Amino acid sequence: MAATGSTSSDHLVLSIEEELAKDPQIKVVPERYVRVDQDPPVVGTLFPAIPTVDMKKLASVETKDFEVEKLQTICMEWGLFQLVNHGVSSSLLEKLNHEIEEFFKLPLEEKMKFKVRPGDVEGYGTIVRSDDQRLDWGDRVYMIINPTHRRKPYLFPELPSSFRETMESYLKELQKLAMTLLEHLGKALMIEMKEMKELFEDGMQSTRITYYPPCPQPEQVMGITPHSDATGITILHQVNGVEGLQIKKDGVWIPVNFLPDAFVVNAGDVLEILSNGLYNSVEHRVAVNTMKERISVALFFNPKFEAEVGPATTLLNPNNPPLFRRVGMEKYVEDFFSRRLNGRTYLEHLRIKTEGN
Repeated sequence: MAATGSTSSDHLVLSIEEELAKDPQIKVVPERYVRVDQDPPVVGTLFPAIPTVDMKKLASVETKDFEVEKLQTICMEWGLFQLVNHGVSSSLLEKLNHEIEEFFKLPLEEKMKFKVRPGDVEGYGTIVRSDDQRLDWGDRVYMIINPTHRRKPYLFPELPSSFRETMESYLKELQKLAMTLLEHLGKALMIEMKEMKELFEDGMQSTRITYYPPCPQPEQVMGITPHSDATGITILHQVNGVEGLQIKKDGVWIPVNFLPDAFVVNAGDVLEILSNGLYNSVEHRVAVNTMKERISVALFFNPKFEAEVGPATTLLNPNNPPLFRRVGMEKYVEDFFSRRLNGRTYLEHLRIKTEGN
Protein backbone atom coordinates (compact mmCIF):
# COMPACT_ATOMS: atom_id res chain seq x y z
CA MET A 1 0.00 0.00 0.00
CA ALA A 2 2.86 2.28 -0.86
CA ALA A 3 1.15 5.46 -1.92
CA THR A 4 2.48 8.54 -0.24
CA GLY A 5 -0.28 10.89 0.61
CA SER A 6 -2.02 13.34 2.86
CA THR A 7 -5.56 13.86 3.97
CA SER A 8 -5.15 17.65 3.93
CA SER A 9 -6.83 19.55 1.12
CA ASP A 10 -3.99 21.96 0.34
CA HIS A 11 -1.51 19.65 -1.36
CA LEU A 12 -0.28 19.93 -4.94
CA VAL A 13 -0.11 17.08 -7.44
CA LEU A 14 2.85 16.94 -9.80
CA SER A 15 3.89 14.53 -12.50
CA ILE A 16 7.52 13.86 -13.26
CA GLU A 17 6.49 13.79 -16.91
CA GLU A 18 5.60 17.47 -16.55
CA GLU A 19 9.12 18.11 -15.24
CA LEU A 20 10.74 16.17 -18.07
CA ALA A 21 8.50 17.83 -20.68
CA LYS A 22 9.99 21.20 -19.71
CA ASP A 23 13.44 19.97 -20.75
CA PRO A 24 13.55 16.73 -22.78
CA GLN A 25 17.38 16.91 -22.87
CA ILE A 26 17.65 17.26 -19.09
CA LYS A 27 21.21 16.50 -17.89
CA VAL A 28 20.96 17.45 -14.21
CA VAL A 29 18.30 16.21 -11.80
CA PRO A 30 16.07 19.05 -10.50
CA GLU A 31 16.87 19.86 -6.88
CA ARG A 32 13.62 18.58 -5.38
CA TYR A 33 14.34 15.05 -6.68
CA VAL A 34 17.90 14.83 -5.27
CA ARG A 35 18.01 12.37 -2.34
CA VAL A 36 21.11 12.93 -0.24
CA ASP A 37 19.31 11.36 2.74
CA GLN A 38 19.31 7.81 1.34
CA ASP A 39 21.75 4.90 1.57
CA PRO A 40 24.16 4.81 -1.39
CA PRO A 41 23.37 2.74 -4.51
CA VAL A 42 23.94 -1.00 -4.41
CA VAL A 43 27.39 -2.03 -5.65
CA GLY A 44 28.84 -5.46 -6.23
CA THR A 45 27.64 -8.63 -7.92
CA LEU A 46 27.57 -11.28 -5.20
CA PHE A 47 24.22 -11.24 -3.42
CA PRO A 48 22.20 -14.07 -1.86
CA ALA A 49 19.49 -15.49 -4.13
CA ILE A 50 15.94 -14.42 -3.38
CA PRO A 51 14.02 -17.51 -2.17
CA THR A 52 11.24 -19.04 -4.29
CA VAL A 53 7.89 -20.61 -3.43
CA ASP A 54 6.19 -22.99 -5.87
CA MET A 55 2.37 -22.82 -6.02
CA LYS A 56 2.21 -26.28 -7.61
CA LYS A 57 4.05 -27.74 -4.61
CA LEU A 58 1.71 -25.88 -2.23
CA ALA A 59 -1.24 -27.48 -4.04
CA SER A 60 0.21 -31.01 -4.05
CA VAL A 61 -0.68 -33.41 -1.22
CA GLU A 62 2.81 -34.91 -1.34
CA THR A 63 4.75 -31.64 -1.11
CA LYS A 64 2.33 -29.23 0.59
CA ASP A 65 3.57 -29.62 4.18
CA PHE A 66 7.20 -29.10 3.20
CA GLU A 67 6.35 -26.05 1.04
CA VAL A 68 4.22 -24.48 3.81
CA GLU A 69 7.12 -24.92 6.23
CA LYS A 70 9.43 -23.33 3.68
CA LEU A 71 6.96 -20.44 3.22
CA GLN A 72 6.90 -19.92 6.98
CA THR A 73 10.71 -19.80 7.21
CA ILE A 74 10.98 -17.37 4.28
CA CYS A 75 8.42 -14.99 5.83
CA MET A 76 10.36 -15.06 9.09
CA GLU A 77 13.83 -14.61 7.61
CA TRP A 78 13.23 -12.65 4.41
CA GLY A 79 9.67 -11.32 4.24
CA LEU A 80 9.78 -11.66 0.45
CA PHE A 81 9.87 -14.42 -2.15
CA GLN A 82 9.45 -15.12 -5.85
CA LEU A 83 6.28 -17.05 -6.60
CA VAL A 84 6.65 -19.52 -9.47
CA ASN A 85 4.06 -21.76 -11.16
CA HIS A 86 1.39 -19.35 -9.90
CA GLY A 87 -1.13 -20.35 -12.56
CA VAL A 88 -1.84 -16.90 -14.01
CA SER A 89 -1.70 -17.32 -17.79
CA SER A 90 1.14 -15.74 -19.74
CA SER A 91 -1.39 -14.47 -22.30
CA LEU A 92 -3.22 -12.48 -19.58
CA LEU A 93 0.09 -11.07 -18.31
CA GLU A 94 1.15 -10.10 -21.85
CA LYS A 95 -2.18 -8.35 -22.38
CA LEU A 96 -1.82 -6.57 -19.03
CA ASN A 97 1.73 -5.46 -19.89
CA HIS A 98 0.53 -4.06 -23.21
CA GLU A 99 -2.40 -2.17 -21.67
CA ILE A 100 -0.26 -0.62 -18.93
CA GLU A 101 2.43 0.44 -21.41
CA GLU A 102 -0.25 1.97 -23.65
CA PHE A 103 -1.71 3.89 -20.71
CA PHE A 104 1.64 5.50 -19.89
CA LYS A 105 2.05 6.41 -23.59
CA LEU A 106 -1.13 8.51 -23.45
CA PRO A 107 -0.66 12.28 -23.71
CA LEU A 108 0.02 13.87 -20.33
CA GLU A 109 -3.30 15.78 -20.41
CA GLU A 110 -5.14 12.45 -20.78
CA LYS A 111 -3.37 10.94 -17.77
CA MET A 112 -3.89 14.10 -15.71
CA LYS A 113 -7.66 13.51 -15.98
CA PHE A 114 -6.96 10.84 -13.35
CA LYS A 115 -4.83 13.09 -11.12
CA VAL A 116 -5.16 12.95 -7.35
CA ARG A 117 -7.91 15.30 -6.17
CA PRO A 118 -7.55 17.67 -3.20
CA GLY A 119 -7.86 15.87 0.12
CA ASP A 120 -7.39 12.43 -1.48
CA VAL A 121 -4.56 9.97 -2.09
CA GLU A 122 -6.01 8.00 -5.01
CA GLY A 123 -5.23 8.88 -8.60
CA TYR A 124 -2.33 9.78 -10.86
CA GLY A 125 0.73 11.82 -9.92
CA THR A 126 2.95 12.62 -6.96
CA ILE A 127 1.41 14.29 -3.94
CA VAL A 128 3.46 17.27 -2.74
CA ARG A 129 2.68 18.34 0.81
CA SER A 130 5.47 20.80 1.54
CA ASP A 131 8.02 22.95 -0.29
CA ASP A 132 10.93 21.03 1.21
CA GLN A 133 9.58 17.57 0.31
CA ARG A 134 11.99 15.42 -1.70
CA LEU A 135 10.16 13.69 -4.53
CA ASP A 136 10.42 10.16 -5.91
CA TRP A 137 11.57 9.72 -9.50
CA GLY A 138 8.36 8.14 -10.73
CA ASP A 139 4.68 8.62 -11.53
CA ARG A 140 2.06 6.38 -10.05
CA VAL A 141 -1.63 5.58 -10.33
CA TYR A 142 -2.96 4.43 -6.97
CA MET A 143 -6.55 3.17 -6.60
CA ILE A 144 -8.65 1.21 -4.13
CA ILE A 145 -10.26 -1.49 -6.26
CA ASN A 146 -12.01 -3.67 -3.68
CA PRO A 147 -14.64 -3.69 -2.30
CA THR A 148 -16.04 -2.45 -5.60
CA HIS A 149 -18.35 0.08 -3.96
CA ARG A 150 -15.22 1.89 -2.66
CA ARG A 151 -13.95 2.53 -6.20
CA LYS A 152 -13.83 6.22 -7.09
CA PRO A 153 -16.20 6.71 -10.09
CA TYR A 154 -13.69 8.96 -11.86
CA LEU A 155 -10.77 6.51 -11.60
CA PHE A 156 -11.04 2.75 -12.32
CA PRO A 157 -14.41 2.98 -14.17
CA GLU A 158 -12.98 5.71 -16.44
CA LEU A 159 -9.85 3.82 -17.53
CA PRO A 160 -9.72 2.85 -21.22
CA SER A 161 -12.15 -0.08 -21.56
CA SER A 162 -9.61 -2.69 -22.70
CA PHE A 163 -7.26 -1.72 -19.84
CA ARG A 164 -10.12 -1.87 -17.33
CA GLU A 165 -11.33 -5.28 -18.52
CA THR A 166 -7.80 -6.72 -18.43
CA MET A 167 -7.24 -5.34 -14.92
CA GLU A 168 -10.54 -6.92 -13.79
CA SER A 169 -9.42 -10.32 -15.11
CA TYR A 170 -6.02 -9.92 -13.47
CA LEU A 171 -7.58 -8.88 -10.16
CA LYS A 172 -9.86 -11.96 -10.11
CA GLU A 173 -6.86 -14.25 -10.66
CA LEU A 174 -4.78 -12.56 -7.98
CA GLN A 175 -7.61 -12.49 -5.45
CA LYS A 176 -7.70 -16.30 -5.58
CA LEU A 177 -3.91 -16.50 -5.45
CA ALA A 178 -3.62 -14.10 -2.49
CA MET A 179 -6.34 -15.85 -0.50
CA THR A 180 -4.63 -19.22 -1.01
CA LEU A 181 -1.29 -17.80 0.17
CA LEU A 182 -2.90 -16.13 3.19
CA GLU A 183 -4.66 -19.37 4.16
CA HIS A 184 -1.34 -21.25 3.99
CA LEU A 185 0.35 -18.56 6.07
CA GLY A 186 -2.48 -18.74 8.59
CA LYS A 187 -2.10 -22.51 8.75
CA ALA A 188 1.65 -22.15 9.35
CA LEU A 189 0.89 -19.75 12.22
CA MET A 190 -1.81 -22.15 13.50
CA ILE A 191 -4.46 -19.46 13.01
CA GLU A 192 -7.92 -20.86 12.29
CA MET A 193 -8.76 -20.69 8.56
CA LYS A 194 -12.10 -19.16 9.57
CA GLU A 195 -10.25 -16.27 11.24
CA MET A 196 -8.10 -15.65 8.13
CA LYS A 197 -11.16 -15.73 5.87
CA GLU A 198 -13.09 -13.37 8.11
CA LEU A 199 -10.17 -10.94 8.00
CA PHE A 200 -9.10 -11.04 4.36
CA GLU A 201 -11.86 -12.43 2.14
CA ASP A 202 -13.32 -9.56 0.07
CA GLY A 203 -10.98 -7.27 2.01
CA MET A 204 -9.50 -3.90 1.14
CA GLN A 205 -7.50 -4.30 -2.05
CA SER A 206 -5.68 -1.57 -3.93
CA THR A 207 -3.23 -1.22 -6.79
CA ARG A 208 -0.25 0.95 -7.51
CA ILE A 209 0.87 1.09 -11.14
CA THR A 210 4.19 2.91 -11.37
CA TYR A 211 6.22 4.38 -14.21
CA TYR A 212 9.88 5.18 -13.46
CA PRO A 213 11.41 7.18 -16.36
CA PRO A 214 15.11 7.03 -17.26
CA CYS A 215 17.17 9.44 -15.17
CA PRO A 216 20.36 11.33 -16.17
CA GLN A 217 21.80 10.89 -12.65
CA PRO A 218 20.20 7.73 -11.22
CA GLU A 219 22.54 7.65 -8.21
CA GLN A 220 21.04 11.00 -7.09
CA VAL A 221 17.39 9.87 -6.92
CA MET A 222 15.02 7.22 -5.56
CA GLY A 223 12.31 5.61 -7.66
CA ILE A 224 10.40 5.08 -4.44
CA THR A 225 11.45 5.94 -0.90
CA PRO A 226 12.54 3.01 1.33
CA HIS A 227 9.46 1.70 3.16
CA SER A 228 7.58 -1.37 4.30
CA ASP A 229 4.07 -1.94 2.95
CA ALA A 230 1.11 -1.37 5.27
CA THR A 231 -0.55 -4.53 3.90
CA GLY A 232 -1.17 -8.19 4.56
CA ILE A 233 0.70 -9.23 1.42
CA THR A 234 1.74 -7.42 -1.74
CA ILE A 235 1.98 -9.18 -5.12
CA LEU A 236 4.24 -7.38 -7.59
CA HIS A 237 4.43 -7.91 -11.33
CA GLN A 238 7.32 -6.37 -13.26
CA VAL A 239 5.76 -5.17 -16.51
CA ASN A 240 8.62 -4.53 -18.92
CA GLY A 241 11.48 -6.66 -17.59
CA VAL A 242 13.53 -3.73 -16.26
CA GLU A 243 14.98 -4.36 -12.79
CA GLY A 244 15.17 -1.88 -9.93
CA LEU A 245 13.52 -3.35 -6.83
CA GLN A 246 15.84 -3.73 -3.83
CA ILE A 247 15.20 -5.13 -0.34
CA LYS A 248 17.00 -4.49 2.93
CA LYS A 249 18.21 -7.64 4.67
CA ASP A 250 20.55 -7.60 7.67
CA GLY A 251 21.26 -3.93 7.00
CA VAL A 252 22.33 -4.53 3.37
CA TRP A 253 20.40 -3.55 0.22
CA ILE A 254 19.97 -6.54 -2.11
CA PRO A 255 18.69 -6.27 -5.71
CA VAL A 256 15.75 -8.48 -6.67
CA ASN A 257 16.33 -10.12 -10.04
CA PHE A 258 12.95 -11.36 -11.20
CA LEU A 259 12.72 -14.92 -12.47
CA PRO A 260 10.90 -15.23 -15.82
CA ASP A 261 7.09 -15.26 -15.30
CA ALA A 262 7.44 -15.04 -11.49
CA PHE A 263 5.61 -12.65 -9.18
CA VAL A 264 7.41 -11.14 -6.21
CA VAL A 265 5.37 -11.43 -3.02
CA ASN A 266 6.22 -9.60 0.17
CA ALA A 267 4.85 -9.69 3.68
CA GLY A 268 3.52 -6.33 4.87
CA ASP A 269 3.08 -4.65 8.22
CA VAL A 270 -0.36 -6.24 8.78
CA LEU A 271 1.14 -9.72 8.46
CA GLU A 272 3.96 -8.87 10.88
CA ILE A 273 1.36 -7.53 13.34
CA LEU A 274 -0.95 -10.52 12.82
CA SER A 275 1.96 -12.93 13.46
CA ASN A 276 2.91 -10.87 16.55
CA GLY A 277 6.34 -10.13 15.14
CA LEU A 278 7.15 -13.60 13.83
CA TYR A 279 6.95 -12.61 10.16
CA ASN A 280 9.09 -9.84 8.70
CA SER A 281 7.57 -6.87 6.87
CA VAL A 282 10.48 -6.22 4.53
CA GLU A 283 11.78 -2.73 3.83
CA HIS A 284 12.26 -2.09 0.11
CA ARG A 285 13.03 0.66 -2.38
CA VAL A 286 13.35 1.15 -6.15
CA ALA A 287 16.43 2.33 -8.05
CA VAL A 288 16.21 3.76 -11.56
CA ASN A 289 18.64 3.82 -14.49
CA THR A 290 19.80 6.08 -17.32
CA MET A 291 18.68 3.97 -20.26
CA LYS A 292 15.20 2.53 -19.82
CA GLU A 293 11.98 3.23 -18.03
CA ARG A 294 10.75 0.69 -15.49
CA ILE A 295 7.06 -0.17 -15.10
CA SER A 296 5.49 -2.29 -12.37
CA VAL A 297 2.05 -3.09 -10.99
CA ALA A 298 1.53 -3.99 -7.34
CA LEU A 299 -1.67 -5.37 -5.81
CA PHE A 300 -2.07 -4.88 -2.07
CA PHE A 301 -4.22 -7.30 -0.04
CA ASN A 302 -5.55 -6.15 3.31
CA PRO A 303 -8.24 -7.04 5.85
CA LYS A 304 -11.79 -5.75 5.45
CA PHE A 305 -12.38 -2.10 6.37
CA GLU A 306 -14.65 -3.27 9.23
CA ALA A 307 -11.97 -5.59 10.66
CA GLU A 308 -9.55 -4.93 13.48
CA VAL A 309 -5.79 -5.20 12.88
CA GLY A 310 -3.85 -6.79 15.73
CA PRO A 311 -1.93 -9.91 16.78
CA ALA A 312 -3.95 -13.11 16.22
CA THR A 313 -5.57 -14.05 19.54
CA THR A 314 -4.65 -17.74 19.07
CA LEU A 315 -0.95 -16.80 19.23
CA LEU A 316 -1.13 -14.86 22.49
CA ASN A 317 -0.39 -16.28 25.93
CA PRO A 318 1.53 -15.15 29.04
CA ASN A 319 4.80 -16.14 27.36
CA ASN A 320 3.89 -14.40 24.10
CA PRO A 321 2.18 -11.09 24.99
CA PRO A 322 0.99 -8.76 22.21
CA LEU A 323 3.76 -6.67 20.65
CA PHE A 324 1.40 -4.37 18.73
CA ARG A 325 -1.69 -2.32 19.52
CA ARG A 326 -5.03 -3.24 17.98
CA VAL A 327 -6.58 -0.73 15.58
CA GLY A 328 -9.60 -0.72 13.25
CA MET A 329 -8.67 -1.20 9.59
CA GLU A 330 -10.40 2.02 8.51
CA LYS A 331 -8.33 4.04 11.02
CA TYR A 332 -5.20 2.04 10.14
CA VAL A 333 -5.50 3.11 6.49
CA GLU A 334 -6.30 6.71 7.38
CA ASP A 335 -3.28 6.94 9.72
CA PHE A 336 -0.95 5.37 7.16
CA PHE A 337 -1.86 7.87 4.47
CA SER A 338 -1.49 10.82 6.85
CA ARG A 339 2.23 10.06 7.23
CA ARG A 340 5.16 10.20 4.84
CA LEU A 341 6.77 6.97 3.69
CA ASN A 342 9.78 6.41 5.90
CA GLY A 343 11.21 2.94 6.40
CA ARG A 344 9.27 0.92 8.98
CA THR A 345 8.17 3.91 11.08
CA TYR A 346 4.44 3.26 10.69
CA LEU A 347 4.85 -0.30 11.96
CA GLU A 348 6.93 0.97 14.88
CA HIS A 349 4.20 3.53 15.63
CA LEU A 350 1.87 0.60 16.42
CA ARG A 351 4.38 -1.27 18.55
CA ILE A 352 3.53 -1.48 22.27
CA LYS A 353 6.25 0.32 24.17
CA THR A 354 7.73 -1.50 27.12
CA GLU A 355 10.55 -0.64 29.47
CA GLY A 356 13.81 -0.96 27.62
CA ASN A 357 12.44 -0.30 24.10
